[in-house]
This record gives sequence, C-alpha cells and structure tokens, in this order.
Amino acid sequence: MSSTELILIATLLSSLSGCPALMMPARSSLGQWIAIAMNVIGCTIGLVAVWSFLQNGSIEVTRIAAPISGFAFTFAVDGLSAFFLVPVLLVCGLASIYSLQYWPHHDSEHSANPRRVSLFLGTMTAAMIMLVIARDGIAFLFGWEAMAVSAYFLVAAEDHIASTRKAAWLYIAASHFATLCAFGVFALLYAQTGSFEYATVPGVTSVAAIAMAALGLVGFGTKAGLMPMHIWLPGAHASAPSHVSAVMSGVMIKMGIYGIFRVASFYPEIPLSWGMTTLVVGTISAILGVAFAIGQHDIKRLLAYHSIENVGIIVMGLGVALIGRAMHQPQWVLLGACGSLLHVWNHALFKSLLFFGAGSVIHRVGSRDLDIMGGLSRRMPQTATCFLIGAVAICGLPPLNGFVSELLIYLGLFGTIQMPMDPSPAGTPSASIASAAAFAAPGLALVGALAVACFVKVYGIVFLGASRSQQAAKARESGHAMTGPMMVLAGCCVLIGVVPLLFAPMLELATSTWAAADTGIAADVGGLHLANIAPLMAISVVAGILILLIGVGSMVLMRRVRTSPESGTWDCGYAAPSASMQYTSSSFAQWLVDLFAWALRPAVHLPVINTLFPADAEFESHVNDTVLEKAVKPTTKGLTWLFGLSRYLQQGSLQAYLLYILVIVIGLMLWNPTA
Repeated sequence: MSSTELILIATLLSSLSGCPALMMPARSSLGQWIAIAMNVIGCTIGLVAVWSFLQNGSIEVTRIAAPISGFAFTFAVDGLSAFFLVPVLLVCGLASIYSLQYWPHHDSEHSANPRRVSLFLGTMTAAMIMLVIARDGIAFLFGWEAMAVSAYFLVAAEDHIASTRKAAWLYIAASHFATLCAFGVFALLYAQTGSFEYATVPGVTSVAAIAMAALGLVGFGTKAGLMPMHIWLPGAHASAPSHVSAVMSGVMIKMGIYGIFRVASFYPEIPLSWGMTTLVVGTISAILGVAFAIGQHDIKRLLAYHSIENVGIIVMGLGVALIGRAMHQPQWVLLGACGSLLHVWNHALFKSLLFFGAGSVIHRVGSRDLDIMGGLSRRMPQTATCFLIGAVAICGLPPLNGFVSELLIYLGLFGTIQMPMDPSPAGTPSASIASAAAFAAPGLALVGALAVACFVKVYGIVFLGASRSQQAAKARESGHAMTGPMMVLAGCCVLIGVVPLLFAPMLELATSTWAAADTGIAADVGGLHLANIAPLMAISVVAGILILLIGVGSMVLMRRVRTSPESGTWDCGYAAPSASMQYTSSSFAQWLVDLFAWALRPAVHLPVINTLFPADAEFESHVNDTVLEKAVKPTTKGLTWLFGLSRYLQQGSLQAYLLYILVIVIGLMLWNPTA
C-alpha cells in the first residue's frame, strides 16, 4: 500500500471519528472515547505514511472520481506536503487526547455540544490532511471549505455567549473571503495551463500570473492571519475551546502558509518585487502582532496575537527565499525556506503547548482574565513548567526550537545585506534588497525583545506572586490527559532545539520540492546541505551545555529552597500587603503600550474623582483591534447604509417595476457602444 493510500485511510478515519457519538446519548463517555480513539489512530497511520514516504521518496499519485462530472480528485505526497502533514497529524492527535478531560461529554457544562466538538474536530483534521495532499485545485478547495466550515462550528461551540457568536460570524466571513480568493487562484491556474492539476505556469509577466500571485497572498494570507487581514483571528482563537484554539493556531492557520508556498511553487521564476513585498509584509505583521499581544488582558487573545507575530516571522523567511530565487542565490533560498518551514513546525509545537497550558489554567480558574490569576506555579507545577518551556521557545531563546528557525532566517537576512553593491546606488536591485533586509533584520530582533517582555508579563502574572482571586487560590493541577500532551510538545521543543541536524534532510527535501519549478536554481538548491551553511552542530553543542547548566542550577536552587527558612518578602513598609498591590496586566505593559500607541490606540477609562472623600473608583484600559474597530467596522456600516438605499426602489408596485424596465430599455436604445 502506498503512502498516499495510507494517508487517505487516515483521512477517512478522522472524518468519521465523531459519527458514533451522534448515535449515543449526549453525555455518553463511550462516544467520546471512540471519537478520540479513531482520530488518534488515524493521525498515527498518517504519521506512519509520512515516515514511509521519507524512506522510499517516491511520489505516488492516487485519483478518485469527484462528484463533479468530468473531474477527479488527485492526491499525492511530496516533500512539501509531507512536511506540513507532520504538525497537522501530531497536534490534532494530541488535541483529541487533551479534550478527554478539558471538554468531557459527561460534564453538564458542555452537555449541549460535546458531540459537535468531537465530530467537527475530526472533520477539520481530515479536511486539513486532504488539502495538503491534494494535487489539483478541486480537491484543494473541497478540503479548504470543509476545514473552514468545521472550524466555524468549533469556534461557536459555546454559542450561548454573544461574543462567541460574533467571533464565529466574523471568522466565517473572513474564511469565505479567503475561499473566494482561492477560487480565483485555481481559476487563473486553469486559464494558464488548461488544467486544475498543479503545474508550472508559462510565465510571470502576464496579468493572469500576477493576479494569481496577488490573490494567493491576500486569500491565503487572510487564513494565515497576516496583517491587516488578521481581523478574525484574535476573537476566534479566544472564543474556541482551548484544544481547538491549539489546533487552529498550531496548524489550521498554517494551511494559509501552505497555500502561499504551493502557489509560489507554480512559478518558473520569481520577480524581485514579489520577494521584497513578502519580506516587508511579514516584518510589519510580526512587529504589530507582538505589540498588540502586549496590550491584552485575556490570555487566549494574547496568545492569538502572538500567532500573528509568528506567521509574520514565517513569511519573513519565505520572503528571503523568494528574493534568493529572484537573484539566483541558492544559499538564500535554502536558509530562508528552511527557516520559514522549520518555524512552521516550531510554532505548531510551542503555540499548541501554550494554548494547552492556558486551557489548563482556564479549566481550573474559570476565566481567561490574567488579573484574577497568580501564584499558580505552586498549585499547578506541571502546567507551569510546560508553559515556561513554551514561553522560552516562542521568544526564540536557546536551547529550544524557536531559536534555531529564527537563526536560519537571520543568516538569510545577513546574506542579503552582505551582497556586493552595484556601483550606482539608486534603484539597483542590490540596493533595494539591502534596504529591505536592513529593515527586516532589526525588525526581527525587535520582535524577539518584545516577545520576551510579553511572556515575562504573562508568566509572572499567571504563575508567580500571590493568588489574585479565590479561584486561583483553590486551583489544582490538571489531569494526565491534559498534562500528557503538554509534556509531549515540550519534549519536541527541546528535541529540535538540541539536535536540529536530525531534521535537516526533511527541510532540504521540502525546499527542493518547493523550488523544483525554478529550473535556473533548482539544481543548485538540491546540491546544498543545510549543515554546510548553518552551524547546526554548534547549536547542538551550545544547547547541550545550556541544558546541563540549567539542570545543575535548578537542582542547587531546589536544594536551597528546601533548606531555607520561610519569611515574608520585603513589603516596602506596608503593614498589610495584599494581592491587589501586585502589578496588573495593564500596569506591567503600560510603557510598551504607550510606545506603540500610534498603532494600538489604547482605550483608557479614568476614574472620576470630584470630592474630598471619594467612593471606590476603578481604572480600566484595554487594547482593541485597530484594523477591525477603526477600518473594517466603519467601512461595513457605510456599505450597509449605501446598499440600504436600494430598498427605496422596492416599492411593491407593479407600475413602478414597469417604469424601471422602461427606463432601462430606453437607456439601452440610446446607448451606442461604437461611439
């Protein structure tokens, strides 16, 4: 049996995993166990199929008759699709296990929709697998729309909450906009090649080729959450159940990244302007994503904005690779594409880990508000440790995986900056590339620094200090079904950070597959080895030393803690210190929010004090999504009003409708197209 057929079996198992529960009572645990077992088995079979493909390397095409007459679904696994399949299968399988205790069927709190969540988590898993292994536009769009609809029902799981319903509607509206763009991409592919099957387009200068690239970036960028098309993402990720948020952030938005990579693989060459545009868009998205994250009070909205940041980093790496293809620089292609692709994996791992950790906290505290948490590291030590590993990884710090992928992107950017300059400085390609890279490299450094500041805030407020509420004071560690998947993801973060050389062959295969249509550079890219142009072995040595030092230091610290006497901390002279005297989420981040106030537009509500002895007063500040609140909503309201004027034409009078027809007929008679 071929690897493609094995993956199709995995797709079938996942798609049907929620069906048995529909025939059982809503609170039946057996239905949930069957759904979890089928989805986990399906994901395991898929991982075995990917391993089989990597061993033999042969691309085996499978065709299945489509419900549309004259068409057939075409499926195959290549280096690029195999790479994207790994996080889909791993994260979705772990999310199913996590749901056993996070979203149990027997819990009366979720009794209205437990079967819905099990059903659509399985169908979304199957849809993502399908679109990744699709080899034609019809199969891709079928999987794409199934993924979008499944995610809609998952986001709306708690549809009795008004904000959840709004987030779900905004998500489905943005998803259908992305789907419309995807239809345009494959229609233009058909117009240029005469087929919906993936193929190399004849050129890059035609209007159809340029329009296809633009629709791909906008449509798939909307699904990925690139700014300013990200408006659906924070609300959807915050409103969905936490294990669904992990799947959406960890892998679903990567389907947008996959779409951009796949469309770029159709072109035999890449104009320099496309690569530079991609690099600049990615840099802006990364910087503003982390800036918006800093201003959030809701732990899941904060993590959602970090998804926008990391998608920006991924697109930055892709921009470096596209510039490399345009300038025929195979090292830039390999460094940029490998950094981007590895960050796809890394973000899937540490962001799913962080959402699982946030879900564990929310499950025990009962709220997403940072300011009612605190002191949870003593009560939830496993969750605190795993969340800390995810926080260090997302900040791009050694010895974890985020450092490796960002280092590859840095190396690609430094290579573009060091390119020999042309004698005439103005308007030359090398000068433009150097300018873009000089903007992107410090931008990536700024993103890393802001991410550290943000997660110092999050970890300190959630896990350190004193409990800020009774719920936090009574919290206890989550069960093994929730902590187990977190430990697996944490281990993967450590593994990639310590031995990145293990994953270099798969990165090289995916990059070679992606650049195969570019005959001018494909052979050179295929002849390079990542270990020869990036210090992967040195990374392993440094990571090993750091882990050893961290381990020894932790043991010494724990021994001292056990033997040291307990006493109160310095209270600055206050006789009765309380939890309310700690930094809040707003106060900790205020100076950074003020720094980016031009983009964040923070809303501040000051207390009104006009007496000598005022009553209790409150200060409140929050950061809304500027694009949604200042651009999309006013535009939508304006269009609604404008189209609403057409209601005056609908008089319900036959005479009025006859008059409209007469006016149109007279206009057509007077119209002379040859004039």
